[in-house]
Amino acid sequence: MTEAVILCVDDEVMILDSLQEQISRHFGDRFLYEAAESGEEALEILEELNEEGINIVLIVSDWLMPEMRGDEFLIRVHQQFNGITKILLTGQADQEAIERATQEANLYGCIYKPWREENLIEIIKKSLKLA
Repeated sequence: MTEAVILCVDDEVMILDSLQEQISRHFGDRFLYEAAESGEEALEILEELNEEGINIVLIVSDWLMPEMRGDEFLIRVHQQFNGITKILLTGQADQEAIERATQEANLYGCIYKPWREENLIEIIKKSLKLA
């Protein structure tokens, strides 16, 4: 079976831990889970996984991060890697950034902080077409 990875990106470690914990609790060993604290770190992880032939199926990325905002990061991902579903996680993204990510990064959806676990899981299931 091909390994499939869900990558979470947020500059706040507490948020990253919470995201990974909730997602892995629900999906268990169906996926591998990776985390990055910045867009740059996430791009490095994506490059490594891609070189190893590991399939990245989903990225859940924060919007407001230092150096590279989430919409910019997801646009770069879209340009470099095919077929990754992208969800933006935000407490303060402006509508323009969300629309830009939708247009230029094929953004699947947006989750607003603070999120509810059942909403997070539901959007992931829908985005990955899981029952």
